[in-house]
Amino acid sequence: MGTVTPPAAAPGQVPLVEELGWIPVDEAGAAGVARRVAVDLARRLGFSDERTGEVAIVAAELASNLHRHADVGALSVRCLRSGDTGGVELVAVDSGPGMADLVFSGSDGTSTAGTLGIGLGAVRRLSSHSGGYSLPGRGTVLAAQLWPDRRDVGVPVVAGLTRPITGEAVCGDRWAARVRDGALLVLVADGLGHGALAATAANAAVDAFLTGDLDAPAAIVERLHRLVSHTRGAAVSVARVEDRTVRFAGLGNVAGVVASPSGERRGMVSMPGIVGHQSRGVREFTYDLPPEAVVVLHSDGVSDRWTLRDYPGLSRQDPLLIAGTLLRDAGVRRDDACVAVVRP
Repeated sequence: MGTVTPPAAAPGQVPLVEELGWIPVDEAGAAGVARRVAVDLARRLGFSDERTGEVAIVAAELASNLHRHADVGALSVRCLRSGDTGGVELVAVDSGPGMADLVFSGSDGTSTAGTLGIGLGAVRRLSSHSGGYSLPGRGTVLAAQLWPDRRDVGVPVVAGLTRPITGEAVCGDRWAARVRDGALLVLVADGLGHGALAATAANAAVDAFLTGDLDAPAAIVERLHRLVSHTRGAAVSVARVEDRTVRFAGLGNVAGVVASPSGERRGMVSMPGIVGHQSRGVREFTYDLPPEAVVVLHSDGVSDRWTLRDYPGLSRQDPLLIAGTLLRDAGVRRDDACVAVVRP
């Protein structure tokens, strides 16, 4: 589960995202699977027949594009919720070959496979919000949000993605965000191990975070430490982003990084421990947030051997595209993985 900024959000609220899972696109039939999952979600959310049909088109186009052009592609289907309003979000990730001019590739009439070339143009037209980032030789990330109407919802300031360890259906890593007095609070929780029990621990941390009213990262982590002791525990980090300042606190190995497009990275300090079980004390640290820098929190299922210098222009993109790119290239398959990104 995670967060975006859809329409009609109540002041001070950050709407939620429910991850429905990743669909590997390794054969032509996967497009039909993706379409059925997305259409089923749209119907459960009460979309009109016409809008549900548009969801079907976008899902099929993204999945078909992965099958025709991409290497090692997968599509994530997510349920967005803002109060009583629900939306569908689709994230397509692949490992190559990438596109040199993604804007041009999204224009109607453009094709690299002898088709009419209307796929990415249709995705853009039918979505409430869409975007993409592609790098030749590295791959592409495409994302589309569809709400009951087509109103432009703009680019969120925070987003994230999770992916379970190979062979598991549920992910033991989660992220969430909320707004408190104008400041954005972001959490990543990595339940110990993987599978259902790890997910239970991470879910407990997220639920306590979302229902609490504390605004200091250290105080939040200390509260979570008391509230999730009935679970196997989790590594947790919390960042508070306000203006050009980041306040950060954590227990365990959830990484926090202030990353600049130049490649400069400043790691934020998390203390040893396990939320819910072991703590020798929680400390809070404050960091400057340089212009064009982003804040990245990620579990240890994501290697820290990444730098934005390898991705020209990525720091200016939708934070969901940043998260998807880092998850694809730095995520490991032998563990659950989670990336959350704040782009002020």
